[in-house]
Amino acid sequence: MRALFLSEPPFHFGVHEPAPDLPSRIQALVDAGDREEAVVLFQREAVGLPDAMIAQFRATDAFAGVVPLAQSTVYDATLARELSTPTDAMLAVDVPVTILCGQQTFPFLSAAAERLAAAMPHAELIISPESIGHRLDAHAATRILAARLA
Repeated sequence: MRALFLSEPPFHFGVHEPAPDLPSRIQALVDAGDREEAVVLFQREAVGLPDAMIAQFRATDAFAGVVPLAQSTVYDATLARELSTPTDAMLAVDVPVTILCGQQTFPFLSAAAERLAAAMPHAELIISPESIGHRLDAHAATRILAARLA
């Protein structure tokens, strides 16, 4: 491997950790067939979105598109709980690391990107104005990756 690219890695670094039982509460909602509430619970407690932002998102067509993926929020919450802080081996990666972060993303993701860049000796943090709301802009990402791999 000659380079590593990360997009808004969701490490908490021990700060504002979600409740340990979050994955099981999300799974209970999925099992009960309440996928919408499972997604909302994940957004509220794992991502830290305020209720007003969640309500805005629920009113969009995009929300309907993520509801079928509710089971994946259980996996996301479980992984985030199990690996809240990068391991020493992760931090010691000996290749150039580019950490991409949207200029207008969720605060905990911005904080995580900054902490990770500071902790990794070969890391560069790139703030992408085109990437908004934890949605990586494909054109901006392609431009950044191409420049770093050239």
